[in-house]
Amino acid sequence: MINKVIIIGSGPAGLTAGIYTARAKLSPILIQGNQPGGQLITTTKVENWPGMIEVMGTQLMMDMQKQAEHCGCEIISDVVTKVDFSKKPYKIFTKNGKELQAESVIVATGASHKKLNIPGEEEYWSKGVSVCATCDAPFFKDKNVIVVGGGNSAVMEVEHLSHHAKKVTLIHITDELSATDPIKDKILQNPKIEILYNSTLSEIKGDGQKVTEVIIENQKDKTKTNVQTDGIFIAIGMKPNTDFLKGQLELDDYGYVVLKQKTLTSKDGVFAAGDLSDYVYKQAITASGQGCMAALDCQKHLSSK
Repeated sequence: MINKVIIIGSGPAGLTAGIYTARAKLSPILIQGNQPGGQLITTTKVENWPGMIEVMGTQLMMDMQKQAEHCGCEIISDVVTKVDFSKKPYKIFTKNGKELQAESVIVATGASHKKLNIPGEEEYWSKGVSVCATCDAPFFKDKNVIVVGGGNSAVMEVEHLSHHAKKVTLIHITDELSATDPIKDKILQNPKIEILYNSTLSEIKGDGQKVTEVIIENQKDKTKTNVQTDGIFIAIGMKPNTDFLKGQLELDDYGYVVLKQKTLTSKDGVFAAGDLSDYVYKQAITASGQGCMAALDCQKHLSSK
């Protein structure tokens, strides 16, 4: 059987694409992937989703999945391990041994935040450990927070947090920030911001419910210092979940899918949406918007055939 459209990924981008393609009577099949619901499934409160003052990330994604299924999107609990976009119909291979064929494909597998892999990180994930200041900064009003990183993303996190937190400490592993001058100039002149160079986090501690302190290690003399804090923002980069697309779609030097026009990839009939092609905004709402765009582009592509 050759399906009209297969969607790979079940975050905001994938589920929105599922809703739109289902409403267009394209009978989409959506393959959930390793993390059904995407990054939002690991968050707690979401306060920047339009129309909702507050919603739990898990609940939001469950509701989106229910809506997609209600519209007629078939959702498969499986993981795509390989694709063949060399010729049509395109082939998708899964971990459970399925081989699916499709006239068109929407890829929405997102990106994963790089982690520190230190004690306490997993335990206090979403309990004080965050990767998105835009999402979580309001929760740390007049509190002390720490940001780990030194590139443009980390500096932008620091600058955003400085409008909410009482004090922001930036921890960077080398003796110089890698962020560009116009961006880092803002934080270097801000009295609310302290920068600890040649330093790393070695452990995150808490009371079982929330973060209370961290252990900071100086990379030169290896001394360790306990510092009280209310939150940690990790900004050491992201890795797009595109390993299975190597050799099938054009990727940039960092592994992000290259878009040729709107949501169209380097292959005719293959579209991309969300964080796997977006290294700028990285928000649930922008991913959802791109999912809509990919679905509409896909619909137009199929109708033209």
